[in-house]
Amino acid sequence: MSSKRLLFVIPLLAFLGIAAYLAIGLTKDPHVLPSVLINQEVPPFDLAALEGHERGFSNDDLLGQVTLVNVFGSWCVACRVEHPFLMRLKEQGLVPVYGIDWREEDRQAGPAWLRRHGDPYTRTGDDPQSKAAIAFGVTGAPETFIVDRQGVIRYKHIGPLTPKAWEETVGPLVEELRKP
Repeated sequence: MSSKRLLFVIPLLAFLGIAAYLAIGLTKDPHVLPSVLINQEVPPFDLAALEGHERGFSNDDLLGQVTLVNVFGSWCVACRVEHPFLMRLKEQGLVPVYGIDWREEDRQAGPAWLRRHGDPYTRTGDDPQSKAAIAFGVTGAPETFIVDRQGVIRYKHIGPLTPKAWEETVGPLVEELRKP
């Protein structure tokens, strides 16, 4: 092949390669991030109680029943969107929800936020150093995990938990996991 022709072919091949890579990437849902913890036991953790709460919680508290673990922060705008639905889950007694108050700079902020907006959590742990969040593989708040009776993570929901997400995915999975 002549050098003139090669000058046209190489950029064309590079362009086609980049175009193919981007085309494949654009077909992926950015809200679906694979988690290596799906179908794995919840990593060991033990979180201190938020100020004003009786106690925090640990991975042992998640055994024996299907639960949700919700990662939130008073600084998180999307958590405010999600919060009324979490309150509804609590009011209707649909599933116990455990909270991880993540990365609060002010240790008073999380408890104050829950007093102001309501507390949907069975128990809430304080995670200022991100130890539990890192163990769960959290990429941002809010994130919600479904944990089965044996303490195994079965699903990870990224973003605000909404009525639609509950009806289409989370609720049916919780019900399926509750079956003997």
